[in-house]
Amino acid sequence: MMEEIARVVDYQQGWATVEVELKSACNHCASSENCGTSTIAKAFSVKTQRFSLPADKPCREGDLLKVGLPESVIIKAAALVYLLPLLGLFVFATFGHLFAAGLDLSTNAFAMVFGAIGAVIAWFIGKRLASKIEMDASPVIIAYLGQEVGVIRAHQA
Repeated sequence: MMEEIARVVDYQQGWATVEVELKSACNHCASSENCGTSTIAKAFSVKTQRFSLPADKPCREGDLLKVGLPESVIIKAAALVYLLPLLGLFVFATFGHLFAAGLDLSTNAFAMVFGAIGAVIAWFIGKRLASKIEMDASPVIIAYLGQEVGVIRAHQA
């Protein structure tokens, strides 16, 4: 289960609207101080995603929840988006090669063109199927963490 901390922004009739901060993979390695990609990632604002999910307990605005999504959803979606275009590339390239050989034309050119077309078609199909899988899978509340504890700093004169 992939877990993330979410902040409640609204609660109505058993449904909690939560906001999750989308994190970049940058700034987590030892080279983040000397990395150009990390510098670019710092320049852009933090993005958040907002969604509603059923809550067993009443929540207040500002409560923190631990939400989870099964890894199988992410793995299936990634496989569709990354592996299906490869399959489309190979199948269509083979078809293009055989088609050109039957017409006594340049097999390499036809294989490349058909392969590119097949990869693009398969990518669109994979993207559509992956978004359908992700829509059907909804995150669940794993734990109610309560309100965030703030730190009060005293200034000395």
